[in-house]
Amino acid sequence: MSKKVILALDQGTTSSRTIAYNSEGKPIETSQQDFEQIFPKNGWVEHNPKAIWESQLKTIESVLSKNIDVEDVAGIGITNQRETTIVWNRDTGEPIHNAIVWQDRRTASYCDELKAKGHEEMIQEKTGLIIDAYFSATKLRWLLKNVEGAMELAKEGKLCFGTVDTWLIYKLTDGDVFVTDVSNASRTMLFNIRTLKWDRKLLELFDIPKDILPEVKSSSEIYGYTRLFGAEIPIAGIAGDQQAALFGQLCTKKGMAKNTYGTGCFLLMNTGKKPVLSQNQLLTTIAWQINGKTYYALEGSVFVGGAAVQWLRDGINLIDHAKEIEALASSVPNSDNVIVVPAFTGLGAPYWDPYARGSIMGISRGTKKGHIARATLEGIALQVYDIVKAMENDSNMKIKELRVDGGASANNLLLQIQSDIFECDVIRPTNLETTALGAAYLAGLAVGMFKNKKELKKHWEKDAIFEPNTNKEGQLKLIKQWHKAVKRSKNWLED
Repeated sequence: MSKKVILALDQGTTSSRTIAYNSEGKPIETSQQDFEQIFPKNGWVEHNPKAIWESQLKTIESVLSKNIDVEDVAGIGITNQRETTIVWNRDTGEPIHNAIVWQDRRTASYCDELKAKGHEEMIQEKTGLIIDAYFSATKLRWLLKNVEGAMELAKEGKLCFGTVDTWLIYKLTDGDVFVTDVSNASRTMLFNIRTLKWDRKLLELFDIPKDILPEVKSSSEIYGYTRLFGAEIPIAGIAGDQQAALFGQLCTKKGMAKNTYGTGCFLLMNTGKKPVLSQNQLLTTIAWQINGKTYYALEGSVFVGGAAVQWLRDGINLIDHAKEIEALASSVPNSDNVIVVPAFTGLGAPYWDPYARGSIMGISRGTKKGHIARATLEGIALQVYDIVKAMENDSNMKIKELRVDGGASANNLLLQIQSDIFECDVIRPTNLETTALGAAYLAGLAVGMFKNKKELKKHWEKDAIFEPNTNKEGQLKLIKQWHKAVKRSKNWLED
């Protein structure tokens, strides 16, 4: 029997999944396992690297036990929570500390020091990133300086640093392969996205020995083989989760964009073969590298997307189940001038205001539950609108359509509101698991299961297209009210 299955490992922040895809890019088996979240102090978030590996391993074994012959597995693709930082001993393979997760804020004060010393422009020019505790460099520095003996071992070449993709491949190959790909490397704040190399000046700034770093490869090639499952399987694709979703949505041409509606929202726009540095507080990142060609993207993050609906359910009990919001919001023709700014944990791009807080404005005696529900959906869509406008200004390109995925993209009213605000088509595919699909596509291209990107486009199917259908005057009024409300929500906390 010919090999006809790709395993996509989707290692996320709260769970690990494995999905088996057939040669038509359709999911045929899946397995998921949660693992523990560790909060040692306020603002600190950690994972046990062994728990990440064990949960991922169990999901692979589970999928292979479901009528899939290991001999039929053509390759493995990996997509992962980005920026999360793991350091382990090169000889023993033992982690020296828990992983420091992308959400962790322990290095925020050090980031303030870097800004005060004037390093922002240099770091953005080299990495495309703004200085923030989000990225790996300051986390790695913290580990080397706070774990006893770590810096000495690093200088002796006895430690390995990796993001989650690197850790999984190291474990899958029993320590034989120590690599990452350009998309994950571009999230470390140590990688020069122009030269495509670890940057000597940045390593000196963060006091990080070069020997600790993995080799950087493309996003689609055979990196090595795993022999853990009874046959030799090539590991052939790697991309950070948002870049994988961009590829899974087949946003492979310059100007194409996707938005993931999850707990937050992550919007990426393909900007082609040259990095576009943002003037609007967006991030410049490497999307992927295939066959020696590197593609870049602009990225913007909304901290609270679907979490706003969860708050309506769990915080103020406006609804009993998240799915109820669409019917409640549809019970009124408009939000009657009510504006919800879902800045529960501050505002992300393009504002980057950690001191902003959520607000509901424009309430009158006539305000009903439906108005608040509808205004909440509008608040999610308007946050995405602000990022898209920033992207269009940075790139000098107008987005013609927005491809969407993630749990909240099942909400038809939300997507219709989004289309109306943008005055462009919003397209939802039949397969909303685009992150894992992107990893499968990258691996499938490397092992020849898929011939090229043209073939992939045949597998991508639209579920629904939402076309703009409202008057421009009403949308302009809504956008104007939104920006007035955002202004009043900003800088709410004193510190």
